[in-house]
Amino acid sequence: MPISFKPLHQHFAAEVRDFDMRQPIDAAVACVFETAIDRYGILVFPAQQVDDARQLAFTANFGPPDIGRKNAVKSAEIRLPEEMIDLSNLDENGYVIDPDHRRVLSLLGTRLWHSDSSYQRPAAKYSMLRAVTVPRWGGETEFADCRAAYDALPDMLRVEAAERFAEHWVHHSRSTLGWEPTEEEIRGAMPPVRWPLVRVHPGSGRKVLYIGAHARRVIGMALPAGRILLRDLLEHATQPEFVYRHAWRPGDLVLWDNRSVMHRGCRYDLRQIRDMRRTTVLDLASISEPDCGEEREAA
Repeated sequence: MPISFKPLHQHFAAEVRDFDMRQPIDAAVACVFETAIDRYGILVFPAQQVDDARQLAFTANFGPPDIGRKNAVKSAEIRLPEEMIDLSNLDENGYVIDPDHRRVLSLLGTRLWHSDSSYQRPAAKYSMLRAVTVPRWGGETEFADCRAAYDALPDMLRVEAAERFAEHWVHHSRSTLGWEPTEEEIRGAMPPVRWPLVRVHPGSGRKVLYIGAHARRVIGMALPAGRILLRDLLEHATQPEFVYRHAWRPGDLVLWDNRSVMHRGCRYDLRQIRDMRRTTVLDLASISEPDCGEEREAA
């Protein structure tokens, strides 16, 4: 039976039907998924029941792994393979970490709207998040369709955002929560990068807002004015009409396109186990995207 897709939202997101991720796929099947991702932005693979090795094998069909930030936090993630990001509240022995532990407080940054790795060049293309153990309540993930949000952008905001660039920095999102990086973390951090506020999604040809919690200023604008613009765009893009919320079940895997959607985790009881494992592939094509440069900043 051929793979099919059931839409989950009026704008984006679809559930994958008639597919078993435990089986290897060839280039033709990978192309089917890429075409679907270009259309839906998010693909939900329900109750796949795969292990780490199979998730890694599936991910490898879509590009090289993104492990850039993990190089700075290896000690906190040694329980998983190098190419996999640990988004759980567990230590290396599988025990729940104290809610006030620095690592758990850092993970609270994932509750802010963002696109994975927008703070680096190349940024992330696809992310694949798998649920191993879920809490009794909460812990959903919300996604926002930044293409539909751009299509509905008020004219005033559309004009103000046009041809502007934002600077993204790895520690900005958590700093807004009062979590300050250590001097060692700052020294080891990637330098800030700049992306257009409005990009063209390569797979669909549609314009998309590229914003989120890692964006700390708008180039060429006074800092307060730029942050108000970023906030206005974020508030617009995350209205309920543009958002899909996924309620996790063990075994679910969700694949999303960071170039067209933002996401955030939802509140849950940090004393309960939430074991989530993410693989991400790099968007190598983004290396050649324009950077505004110092001349634009001084304008």
